[in-house]
Amino acid sequence: MACLLLANMLAAPIARADEADDLAKKTQNPVADLISVPIQGNFQWGGGRSDKGFATTTNIQPVIPIGITDDWNLIIRTILPVSSRLHYAPNGVAGIGDTTQSFFLSPKQPTNGIIWGAGPVFLWPTASHDILGSGKWGAGPTGVALIQQGPWTVGALANHIWSYAGPLGRDTVSATFLQPFIAYNLGQGVSIAVNTESTYDWTHGQWTVPINTTISKVFTIGGQAMSAAVGATYFAARPDGAPRWGIRTSLTFLFPTR
Repeated sequence: MACLLLANMLAAPIARADEADDLAKKTQNPVADLISVPIQGNFQWGGGRSDKGFATTTNIQPVIPIGITDDWNLIIRTILPVSSRLHYAPNGVAGIGDTTQSFFLSPKQPTNGIIWGAGPVFLWPTASHDILGSGKWGAGPTGVALIQQGPWTVGALANHIWSYAGPLGRDTVSATFLQPFIAYNLGQGVSIAVNTESTYDWTHGQWTVPINTTISKVFTIGGQAMSAAVGATYFAARPDGAPRWGIRTSLTFLFPTR
């Protein structure tokens, strides 16, 4: 609850409730015409050696829309993880993980009520330790589609990455990522959401299925629009040694483009 308590103590409400609700809905749209910089903290336990493992991952996830024509945007979404792992290696490990970068070509207006985007996704081997990354260069297709109607946002994001280069001694990458999501806006910039961030590892035949539930609020501090969120994670499916439970917090800096 730390993020929401901080928001309540320090935040000023946005001038109009409809402005806060509009920003909240944009944060739920992966291809919104909104520059945002989410900093997402994940704290997970119940894995590693003898289920005593504790892992933290802070995902730095800037989203930058670029208007390339009057009708189309290019949305660049980057995820850079900074992680630590205790009881996953003899002395623990901490550092940077692999970077995932997606490029969505998206129409500025919905198509028959559907907001969508598609393009390539790339895996960059930026990990500072073998445990924190694949060591491989990868690429594949990605796409997202959603509907926003009334207080509801419902949609899904997916991609598949194949490795095409990297050390011969590391496993090849062939992974499908599926993220269905649903959010409900309660008003005044407050919303609740549920998603899964499921990955199927075709190389090892393994599912990882974390189910995330969060509550978030849009607010301002010193004129800067932000969104804070807190929630819980349960791993419905996981490889051996992966965590079982988690807590997620996030703070997102919002920069409306118009």
